[in-house]
Amino acid sequence: MLARLRAVGLRPTRQRIALARLLFTGGDRHVTAEQLHGEAQAAAIRVSLATVYNTLHQFTAAGLLREVVVEPGRSYFDTNIEDHHHFFCETTGMLKDIPGESVVVGALPLPPSGTEIRRVDVIIRVRRDPQTFL
Repeated sequence: MLARLRAVGLRPTRQRIALARLLFTGGDRHVTAEQLHGEAQAAAIRVSLATVYNTLHQFTAAGLLREVVVEPGRSYFDTNIEDHHHFFCETTGMLKDIPGESVVVGALPLPPSGTEIRRVDVIIRVRRDPQTFL
């Protein structure tokens, strides 16, 4: 974790290292700040929710995470920074990766003058059929 943080220009503080271990150990995942804060508390890592938010945003700005905004005020942080999209289940609140090549987007509008399209994020919203849980 030390090398990973230093490689992106972040000082490897005790809290950043601890949160990075929680985030990046065990494969790709989607977490909210509240979920990560709960994991930190369960692991006896003393960190405030504000510090968790700040660290997640620093990791995102440094390119270690992607923020997935599913609705205003509700974001997930994705450890998979490769090109991909998501299913978002409105019933459960879960995100599931969709490989980037599985979604084809065509006929994009021209971006505003002086800008360029950097990335296209697709979130496909699904809902569980209540009839299937009888």
